[in-house]
Amino acid sequence: MDTANSSELTIKDATVGFIGVGNMGEALLVGLLKAGARPSNISFAVRRPERSAAIAERYGITAATLEEMAQKCDVLLIIVKPQDLTTVTDVIGPVLRPQTLVISFLAGKKTATISDLLGGSQPVIRVMPNTPTMLGVGMSGISGGTYATANQISYAKEFLDACGKVVEVPEDLQDALAATSGSGPAYFFAFIEAMIAGAVELGLSKEIATTLSIQTILGAARMLDESGKDAATLRENVTSPKGMTYEGLKVFSEGNLGDLVARAMEAARNRSKELA
Repeated sequence: MDTANSSELTIKDATVGFIGVGNMGEALLVGLLKAGARPSNISFAVRRPERSAAIAERYGITAATLEEMAQKCDVLLIIVKPQDLTTVTDVIGPVLRPQTLVISFLAGKKTATISDLLGGSQPVIRVMPNTPTMLGVGMSGISGGTYATANQISYAKEFLDACGKVVEVPEDLQDALAATSGSGPAYFFAFIEAMIAGAVELGLSKEIATTLSIQTILGAARMLDESGKDAATLRENVTSPKGMTYEGLKVFSEGNLGDLVARAMEAARNRSKELA
């Protein structure tokens, strides 16, 4: 990581450009403003004029071209589809300032790839967020590229902390992180689907089964987050020997739930590598 002296980025003073303000982009924008960024320092570019007008009015930020943002911004956030990366870099590359931090939210795209597309020595940070970011309770994993400074990584962490939680990982673990927190909400939703269906099979209405399942999971997640106890301890606290919970968990064990989850995560990790 490059530790050479450069202008210190701060949330309050850094000029930031958003390339893409879809659902995730808007969630990140809300987080940045929550962290203390000034609307006057934020600009953005989106394709649809009606979306552009709505975002500008809603948040008091300024629409700009990609070239304008590349020339003036201290930080550029790229929040587009991975297949659109080269379309963006072809435009911003020729005019991008060498010290501008590029934060990529593109699944599977390595920092070195993006830096190379921008001339070879651009500071780049890679971020894998997840969909709960849109509610301010997301989980993001970040990895700094070769030319990203400690201050730039600190800036990204402070910003993403306002969107939920953030951890820093070596870039070669980004695929494992994606298979955990990136795909994790879908694993959770699939389990809840199955739990609701099981409750309906037992005679409960779908409405009641849904309420019971969602509130149970919300409460359990809060206990896990706030109790200071690990998942194994909390599970054991609910499980009386030979009791009803014991019998239910025994079915999971006989079906090798742990192995099934591990295989699913491995498959997601492998696909993430293929998409790089």
